[in-house]
Amino acid sequence: MKGEAESQMGVKDRDRFSTATRLRLLGEQTAARVYRSQTKRQARRSRLTGRAALLALVLCSMIVALAYPMRQYVSQRAQISDLQRQQEQARKRVEQLRDLKARWQDDSYAEQQIRLRLHYVMPGETGYIVVDPGTAKQSRIDLRAAHRPWYANIWDGVDKSDASDQ
Repeated sequence: MKGEAESQMGVKDRDRFSTATRLRLLGEQTAARVYRSQTKRQARRSRLTGRAALLALVLCSMIVALAYPMRQYVSQRAQISDLQRQQEQARKRVEQLRDLKARWQDDSYAEQQIRLRLHYVMPGETGYIVVDPGTAKQSRIDLRAAHRPWYANIWDGVDKSDASDQ
């Protein structure tokens, strides 16, 4: 018996140091490590995936809940700034009109404007109107327009106004 045990022991020692045995043990150890890391990774993944899904759901619902009020806020701020700009323009226009009204209260300004716009002259003065030759030619062209169809005159008016803008 002792001999058998020693002979089995010798076989075991020999097997323990053989390349095939070492490779098999190394493979088993590696497989155990891989299996343990996969189970840990799966456990971690499932926990993080659930948390991540819940977090994503909460964030999406908050974004959806806040999107409309934020859009309203931004559009109202833009509308407020437009109204403030319009109010400032109206204020400036009121100041201009007050200034103009104050000028018209002055008799000398009113007299100057009446002479300029209505070509009035004071008693004893002689009024002269100088006609520009280019204007006279233009009035002759306008006389020719009376003999054309009305739609041609309208089209020419559109062309002239478009040319004056440029």
